[in-house]
Amino acid sequence: MDASSERYSYNPILRWNPEVEDYFIKAYGSLHFAQISQALTRPSCYSCIRVNTLKSTSDAVIEKLQKIMSNSGSENDVEDVNFKGTTTSHSIDSDMAEKESSSRNGSISKCQIPGLEYVVFVKGSGPHAIDYGYVPDKPPKEVLVSRKCAEAVLRGAQVYVPGVMACSSHVEEGDIVAVSVAVEQPAPDGGWGLGITRGTVLQGVETDPFYFERNGLYIGQGKTVLSRAGIFRASQGIAVDMNNRVFKLPSFYDVLEGEIFLQNLPSIVTAHALDPQKGERILDMCAAPGGKTTAIAILMKDEGEVIAADRSHNKVMDIQKLAAELGLTCITTYKLDALKSVCRRNESKDMTTCCSNKDDNNIVIQSSDLRPPVNGSSSNTTPGLNADKNCKENVSNDKANERTYVSKADIRKNMRRMRNGPGRNQNLGGRAENSKGFLPNSFDRVLLDAPCSALGLRPRLFAGEETIETLRNHGKYQRRMFDQAVQLVRPGGVLVYSTCTINPGENEALVRYALDKYKFLSLAPQHPRIGGPGLVGSCQFPDGYVEEWLRPGEEELVQRFDPWSPLDTIGFFIAKFVVGSKDT
Repeated sequence: MDASSERYSYNPILRWNPEVEDYFIKAYGSLHFAQISQALTRPSCYSCIRVNTLKSTSDAVIEKLQKIMSNSGSENDVEDVNFKGTTTSHSIDSDMAEKESSSRNGSISKCQIPGLEYVVFVKGSGPHAIDYGYVPDKPPKEVLVSRKCAEAVLRGAQVYVPGVMACSSHVEEGDIVAVSVAVEQPAPDGGWGLGITRGTVLQGVETDPFYFERNGLYIGQGKTVLSRAGIFRASQGIAVDMNNRVFKLPSFYDVLEGEIFLQNLPSIVTAHALDPQKGERILDMCAAPGGKTTAIAILMKDEGEVIAADRSHNKVMDIQKLAAELGLTCITTYKLDALKSVCRRNESKDMTTCCSNKDDNNIVIQSSDLRPPVNGSSSNTTPGLNADKNCKENVSNDKANERTYVSKADIRKNMRRMRNGPGRNQNLGGRAENSKGFLPNSFDRVLLDAPCSALGLRPRLFAGEETIETLRNHGKYQRRMFDQAVQLVRPGGVLVYSTCTINPGENEALVRYALDKYKFLSLAPQHPRIGGPGLVGSCQFPDGYVEEWLRPGEEELVQRFDPWSPLDTIGFFIAKFVVGSKDT
């Protein structure tokens, strides 16, 4: 029985690339990194909700949520959350965690951190021990899911058809099944792979593929919505209704739409670190999916202009949808690559040209075609936008004198459009307007929540795909984006840089790069400050490369959120810079 209980449990071990693991051990120490790795495999013990203060209040939301949970019976599934009783490297983490823990006398409670009273916590519980009904020589029926599916299930999702990798034979609709997860394993070629084909039959014996690898990787129990044949025949829909989970976190799908937004606590703190003010012009460079963008707009009381840019058309549309859902009108969205964010006026001509810095001495010039704001956006006029408007008018006037030629291909395309109706880009619901960039010094504040290795997100069941080389490439990519961001902030303005990774090369090393290259930048205190200090020192790699981190005295001016800390958040990093005079 002991052997079966060990097998049918949730006790994953996070696998890393050996070189990356050595690097992180140098940064954090062996014990601390082991604790971080363990914390990453589990979801936070609570859900963090940001209340839309333009539409509601924390007290009103708490009352509504309590009524919803009472009616659904889900409040009986949550237990008191006790923060880990571990020693943290920073007293603020412990003090805030103790204050939060003592204030939570119910399953739903208001955040007690000054300035964050509009944040609501909903407790979850776990890990729970589940009886899967094992008897000797008769293993339970089982469904094996992909790693990404399992990570979603641990956050409260159901098991959907595309996530199912394998299944026991003779599984029928309505059967109770144990749900386990297939995690990548070392492959003969030195990489990582699953080594299992979708649709494989599981027998629950040692000859099964991944029999031993599934030990300690059971994430819960559920009832099948489809038979085995139906699961592998269908292309979408729920395969297993999870009714007995290792971690129980309430779902907020379609709950109080427009009044609340589910968001990680460090992300909410990031918007506060930017300290947006009414009437300012603010840029969120990598804005999707819009959580921080809308948080900034709400802190500004929807007064001013928030430019939200992202390189993906679909993600820009998602930002528009979220802004409309929350009732925000000050947000203007653009489809724009963050590496091409800066637009410069050509001194010799009355037109605007845009640039993308490949390096310090190589500038690519192209004409600008910045479109006007989308419907419902702020109508504030700015020098950058006016310059682009003039440029567009000049081009239009030139083209007006030319003879137009319509090709047969264009005629056929227009006929198809008339026959089939408007496509996604022409939908009346809005479209992603293209931008070629903005003039230097044209924003009061800029947020660069940079694309990163995301090694702080949790739960995470595998991390072996990242290598030292890929981690360095992330850092190089972020430096190029930072080079753009720093040009866009006016002197006296604020630039906030954040990531959701534990990698010092994308966090402290970026700060070191910024302070060394741009002498007019200086680190600024952040409020509220609830995260821990940054890493001081440096790390030398086997190839001789030395990665410089923070210097003594700088560590207290950044916020590093440790997944193992009592705050129990994702891994996150925030740095706030004040921009001085650029003339020097």
